[in-house]
Amino acid sequence: QVQLVESGGGSVQAGGSLRLSCKSSPFIFSVYEINYYRQSPGGQREFVAGVTNRGVETYEDSVKGRFRIWRDGDQRSVDLQMNSLEGEDSGVYYCNAVYRRRNSTYWGKGTVVTVSS
Repeated sequence: QVQLVESGGGSVQAGGSLRLSCKSSPFIFSVYEINYYRQSPGGQREFVAGVTNRGVETYEDSVKGRFRIWRDGDQRSVDLQMNSLEGEDSGVYYCNAVYRRRNSTYWGKGTVVTVSS
């Protein structure tokens, strides 16, 4: 059974930064596309950023230029650096792994990000 574990959430003031990290057990990131989603209270889960197994990055429009996603080979993780955080960035951030050829997907349990003004 694959487990995804997010870490790095917390509380920060608007304008601050946080770095999230996602790891899997066992390690599956070499073939999986890895995404971060977030869900605010009362809202739907929405895509934030993703990176393919070849390193191609995609971002939701509101986070472009502020967030960066990358594969950290040394840590065997996929990290999300979040800068210039805004109140609208608050929510539970989930790591998602997708292997489209096998129709396989996994989700982490999420980590909470709270941005206060």
